[in-house]
Amino acid sequence: MNWILLIVGGLFETGFAVSLGKAQEHSGKEFWLWMLSFVICVSVSMYFLYKAMGGEQAIPVGTAYAVWGAIGATGTVLAGILFFKEPVTFWRIFFLTTLVASVVGLQIVSSEA
Repeated sequence: MNWILLIVGGLFETGFAVSLGKAQEHSGKEFWLWMLSFVICVSVSMYFLYKAMGGEQAIPVGTAYAVWGAIGATGTVLAGILFFKEPVTFWRIFFLTTLVASVVGLQIVSSEA
C-alpha cells in the first residue's frame, strides 16, 4: 500500500509542476485557478510522501524521496513535451532514462543491505 501512495504522490508532484507552468501562461481568474491547483497538488503530494514513509511497511526516507522525485521529474519532463511543446532530444530522453535507471539501481542495492 505504501508503494501505491508513493507513486500517487509522485504523480501529484508532476501535477504541481504542470500547474506552475500553466499559471505562468495565464492571468486573472485562470492564473488563480492554476495556483489553487498547485496548492492542492503539492499538499496531496507531500501528504502521500509522508504516509508512504510511515506505518508497518514504511519505505525508508532516502528511497521514498528518490522514487518520489524521479516519478515527479519523469512526469514533468513528459508533461513538458506533451503540453508545453518542449523539445524531444536524444540527450533529454537519455538522461531521463539514466535517472529512472539510477533510482531502480538505488532500490536494488538498498534492498540488499
